[in-house]
Amino acid sequence: MALDFLESTMNRLLALLLTAIIAACTQNHSATGSVEGSQGQSTQPVDSGTRPAIAESATGIEPSVVGALAPRFEVQTVESETFVFDPAALERPAVVITFRGGWCPFCNLHLAELRQVLPEIRALGVDVLFLSGDRPELLYDSLQLETQETIAGLDYVILSDADAQAAIAFGIAFRAPESTIQRRHEKGDDIAGSSMARHGVLPVPSVFAIDRQGIIQFAHSNPDYKVRVPADELLLVAKGLAATPRATHDGDLVIQQSSTNTVGLVEISP
Repeated sequence: MALDFLESTMNRLLALLLTAIIAACTQNHSATGSVEGSQGQSTQPVDSGTRPAIAESATGIEPSVVGALAPRFEVQTVESETFVFDPAALERPAVVITFRGGWCPFCNLHLAELRQVLPEIRALGVDVLFLSGDRPELLYDSLQLETQETIAGLDYVILSDADAQAAIAFGIAFRAPESTIQRRHEKGDDIAGSSMARHGVLPVPSVFAIDRQGIIQFAHSNPDYKVRVPADELLLVAKGLAATPRATHDGDLVIQQSSTNTVGLVEISP
């Protein structure tokens, strides 16, 4: 009994220590590069209860943070069927990757790059969900032909967040500048039915790694849409996520060291 009590006490102390480390890891960096609708605000993580639904600019977003429960949201498959993401009913860890749409060249480059690690991430038992602002029937067809050929056969799960429900839930939705919308029309991009055309909303490209308990273990959002999480870093995140232990039957969390040291890492850059 004494040993059981001691072990339980040590686990709780380690859990508190891990929480403190997570809080200390939260960073704010100065943004440079291509930021849409920037008004000079800094990105400050806040409690989800005070998060505004849609920011006025990309620099004004207030993303979900590490340690928070991931939001529940509904998106659409390419067949326009409802896909429900429920953090309370996850069978496997999941990585959610948001991107602006198939018209975005940097989104295409990122999707193509991730082909290098996607099979290995899935082999770890981690699901990967891509959320696009495009309408359902354009989820794949709107991608550049080269991208389509590159990811062919890899079973990318791309879902439509044309209603911006997921982007709003994660705190990464912002008002799309009229200049961006106009430029898409001038280039002949088919954005009809997208979150940008329907609601005037875009998501800041982001990555959220969510464990089996629905808790966010890694978060990356950068208003500079050219900045993405590299494939090798995403693989490290997935390895850490796969190593995140389950809660025991009595509610105690079994703390174990991740070999990748990525569990609990937060990267939120304004």
